[in-house]
Amino acid sequence: MSPSLQIGLLVFPKVTQLDLTGPVQVFSGLPGAIVHLIWKRIEPVPSDSVLVLTPTITFTDCPQLDVICVPGGAGSDDLLNDAEVLAFLRRQAEGARFITSVCTGSLVLGAAGLLSGYRATTHWAAMDFLTCFGAVPAKTRVCIDRSRVTGGGVTAGIDFALTLVSLLYDRSTAEAIQLRLEYNPGPPFNAGSPETAPADVVAMIKERIKPSQARRSEAIARAKARLAGTEVGARAAEP
Repeated sequence: MSPSLQIGLLVFPKVTQLDLTGPVQVFSGLPGAIVHLIWKRIEPVPSDSVLVLTPTITFTDCPQLDVICVPGGAGSDDLLNDAEVLAFLRRQAEGARFITSVCTGSLVLGAAGLLSGYRATTHWAAMDFLTCFGAVPAKTRVCIDRSRVTGGGVTAGIDFALTLVSLLYDRSTAEAIQLRLEYNPGPPFNAGSPETAPADVVAMIKERIKPSQARRSEAIARAKARLAGTEVGARAAEP
């Protein structure tokens, strides 16, 4: 670990703000940590809600990170075939201690070729897409596989961040942050997963997300084909 722990999270148009702001709140409580919000340019970025987020550093100026994190949201589909984003992630992954994601950010890691052969989790509606990038889906709130730490959908970002703090520092540091945030979930309904939500609610949500699932499927097909072509080209270039 570097003297000043460098943690960077991608900010991009239509990011799900809680994927980002949950972990940011946790990481901001770390002693000696510098938290970066990274994008191509320093300019306001619209989230998927009323909140507008401002990056703190560009890809070009970003230092080598100890932790790189990709949050999710509808905008992550646009990153699956964004050469500049994927190249940045691959560069950072070479020196990062942990390569991480929340929600559908894991698909972006996959599109960058960073999840092949790793167990990973994501939002329940995107779980089946992980195999397109050679990842092994893990239906768990947080998944740790060597240097890859991935979180499930949206609210799992807080669980992910606290888990990562325990790996970077220790359990007591993570517990102290949890207590300060009074993170003591007691949801009013047991509808937080397809396994526990009423069948009619699950059916309603699945119907509602059909168009976005179709768009994501098309983006992933292109990303998978591009990644396969890159790998074939790399093998052909080997002496």
